[in-house]
Amino acid sequence: MSHIYATNPRTLGRGICIITGASKGFGRALAHEVSHLLEPGSVLLLVARSGTLLQELKKELQSFTDEHRLMVHCIAADLNTREGVNETVRITRQEAVKDIDHVLLIHNVGSLGDITGFENFTNLEMVNSYLSLNVSSALTLTAGILQVFPCRPGLRWSVVNISSVFALQALPSWVLYCTAKAARKMMFSVLAEEEPNVKVLSYSPGPLDTEMQEEIQRVTGISHRLFPCHESAAKLMKLLLENNFLSGTHIDFFEV
Repeated sequence: MSHIYATNPRTLGRGICIITGASKGFGRALAHEVSHLLEPGSVLLLVARSGTLLQELKKELQSFTDEHRLMVHCIAADLNTREGVNETVRITRQEAVKDIDHVLLIHNVGSLGDITGFENFTNLEMVNSYLSLNVSSALTLTAGILQVFPCRPGLRWSVVNISSVFALQALPSWVLYCTAKAARKMMFSVLAEEEPNVKVLSYSPGPLDTEMQEEIQRVTGISHRLFPCHESAAKLMKLLLENNFLSGTHIDFFEV
């Protein structure tokens, strides 16, 4: 049976939050939202390949929050490599503080991949590289962080998988993207079944005004109404604050 936590519905508690793909776009918006909701003494770990962009984000966050209230650390790591995952886990262990009551891991890192016909994917190394970043790294990083912070009474554990409608819906020419999103959804559904003390959410953030959407429009010629990243990030925070979703569920931006 899972533990019931007495949480303050206006905050995410005194916790440690790890956000992957934090340097730009939706990840950057999430960092801003989370920084307002963590209680004093919390730690925010920002993970991405670009150390320069992460440092810029850190300065933005520190411009409106006292570092004694929220400690912000940058982890410049390539999660497509074993070294990048191991370094992220190592620094998480190093920066962990005592007496936290919430571990929040947000898997935002991901890539679009080639949008082309199924029969063109004959390069095994290319396919494996894509799946390594978009699936394998999420599994191994989650497992590593769970080892750093074993489940215990009084510790709230939350994992957010930034998903897509294409985790549920097949789309021609999007075999890599659809496959990865579907695999991640199932992977985190298994975690929800296996670990009743870990609250798991797959969240589809909707069509956002990001570089990825610009690339989609350039390649496909299809344009959609795009939403600001901060609007979708705020909806995700609402879900986490209310904390009444079923663990393992998949929720879309338009359902919140």
